[in-house]
Amino acid sequence: MTFSEALTVLKLGEKCAREGWNGRGMHVAIADPEADDFITVPFLYLETAQGERVPWLASQTDILADDWGTVG
Repeated sequence: MTFSEALTVLKLGEKCAREGWNGRGMHVAIADPEADDFITVPFLYLETAQGERVPWLASQTDILADDWGTVG
């Protein structure tokens, strides 16, 4: 799927990843913070192969890719 399609799926609460990513288990999702969190608006995060979660910005390569899919 395209990034646009993946973004639609992410907004529905699913997790997505690219086939081209090397790290096993890596995926992107949307965090929906609570009112008392430091960040107070939803944002994209990447869960790394080590299970760490970091804020994520899509690169131009990610935006133009068509190898996106949903994750488990």
